[in-house]
Amino acid sequence: MIRWIVTDLDGTLVGRDLAMVPASRDALRRFRAAGGEVVIATGRMERSARPYYDELGLAGEAILYNGARTVNLATGAVPRSLHLPVDAWKTLLGLFGELPEGVHPVAFSGGEALAVDDVPELRTYARRDGITLRDPGGWAALPPGEITKCMLIGDRLPDLDIPGTATVRSEATYLEVLPERASKGAALRELAAARGVPLQHVAAIGDNPNDLDMITTAGVGIAVGDGHPDVRAAADVVVGACADGAVADAVELAFRSNAWS
Repeated sequence: MIRWIVTDLDGTLVGRDLAMVPASRDALRRFRAAGGEVVIATGRMERSARPYYDELGLAGEAILYNGARTVNLATGAVPRSLHLPVDAWKTLLGLFGELPEGVHPVAFSGGEALAVDDVPELRTYARRDGITLRDPGGWAALPPGEITKCMLIGDRLPDLDIPGTATVRSEATYLEVLPERASKGAALRELAAARGVPLQHVAAIGDNPNDLDMITTAGVGIAVGDGHPDVRAAADVVVGACADGAVADAVELAFRSNAWS
């Protein structure tokens, strides 16, 4: 019995045009109408994830910032909220001036996305995620204990090993620096336990390395057919490409498992 389908957004449910693949969107609606629950799990922030949440008609928690926060976007309740350690943020600040050319940081704090550089790469990122980047007037202006995550965006991303943090590639040009206990899988385990849903009744689908621990945590781990090779290798099931309705394939798998009509 699959009671929950947990789905990544970009490259899984959402195509290159930044719209949900219609077949996948409609399949999730059928799954909910049959009594299942849908949870989105994404690296996006609240404002960026909200349009997809609303389009699906969801009313429960969403896993955001790659697991650093879990938020009920309908009520505003925040059952999970992690922040970078103060020392880790100070270490990052010291590295910002030494980043490879063309690599630019974005920080997330207090529900805002913040950037000091005004460059095409960051404008493209903001447009893609449907957010506004605010210049805080310098990185030192941010409260050091209230940073949810930091992203480095560019082609020549550095290797980082900062105590108290975890790093993950959510796209080829995105390196995310997260609190060390932040991951989609950890957030899923916590949310399922709080809701009394055994993990064997959860199916999770994703496409990129930031989805790996989520799909291995779920009872059924599903990889998008055109996703990262590591994700496909770790999954229990590999379905079609995102644009071909990968999430619709996952829903069909759930219907067969549940013997629902």
